[in-house]
Amino acid sequence: MDKREEYVQAVIQEAQQRITQPADIQTVYFGGGTPSLLSVEQIQRILAAINPINATEITLEANPGDLTTDKLQQLRHLGINRLSIGIQSFRDEELQFLERRHTAQEARDVVRWAQDAGFDNISIDLMYALPNQTMAHWQYNISEALKLNVQHISCYCLTFESQSRLYRLAKEGKVTPADEDLENAMFDELCATLAKNGYIHYEVSNFSKPNRRSQHNSSYWNNTPYIGLGAGAHSYDRQKRRWNIANLSAYVKHMLSMSKYWEEEMLTPEQKEMEHIMLGLRTREGISLNDDLLAKAQPFLKSGQLAITDNRLHATQQGLHILNRIIEALV
Repeated sequence: MDKREEYVQAVIQEAQQRITQPADIQTVYFGGGTPSLLSVEQIQRILAAINPINATEITLEANPGDLTTDKLQQLRHLGINRLSIGIQSFRDEELQFLERRHTAQEARDVVRWAQDAGFDNISIDLMYALPNQTMAHWQYNISEALKLNVQHISCYCLTFESQSRLYRLAKEGKVTPADEDLENAMFDELCATLAKNGYIHYEVSNFSKPNRRSQHNSSYWNNTPYIGLGAGAHSYDRQKRRWNIANLSAYVKHMLSMSKYWEEEMLTPEQKEMEHIMLGLRTREGISLNDDLLAKAQPFLKSGQLAITDNRLHATQQGLHILNRIIEALV
């Protein structure tokens, strides 16, 4: 038995243990890593174990290189009704720097194949503030994304996380992170251009056509309980957080031997309030106000980085540039 099949069996076993009321499942999200590497038959078996009879949104994260016209048609037939495709860039130089396996043309082709297969809810991911990326390069990526007429676009600023390949390259002086002013300008350009083209900026990194928000990801920001299955998956029931062993082999070993494969923590009232602020301020709607929050928010309200609409506190465009600092001050 190969490692992929072992993993699929472990996920199915976890689903059978933990999902007792499939009718309550509203969304399913195949994410984390590269679920598109699984065969259609393996995805079908996982779906059967979950049995999401009332789900309105079933998403599959995919790399462009893992999708063919046949596989897309089979996935649509399975009931997958939303794709999240990790394109990252429409410039081959940038894709090579990011060590992606696909080319810009393959990314365009896959989106069109998906549309031809009947997918009418497609999200693509892009990255900005790459080393040596100019504003013109970024504008080109945005314009290429718009030509595809997808329903959802997620855009992320490149980060140099400790111990990562990029972090080591930066420490060695082989790459230089983007200037902060350019990074902010790229973000502003993104927001303005997508707004002009009918996209709603509903979360810091996410833009959608009307009524095409990611239902599943919105649950994270809106305090909705969820169950995560598989290695490294997180779960939340409003009272505690639970997370599975991240190492794939260790997860499979513990799952199949029926030994404990997760850890969990009960959330204190202070932690719940902190998460309410941290996650809620990432969204267009913001968070409800109270006296304590209003007092802490005063400096940012005066500077125009926060605003109040319908008694809800939210970040302005200027505030989104320093959102992490604002959240730290409020919690």
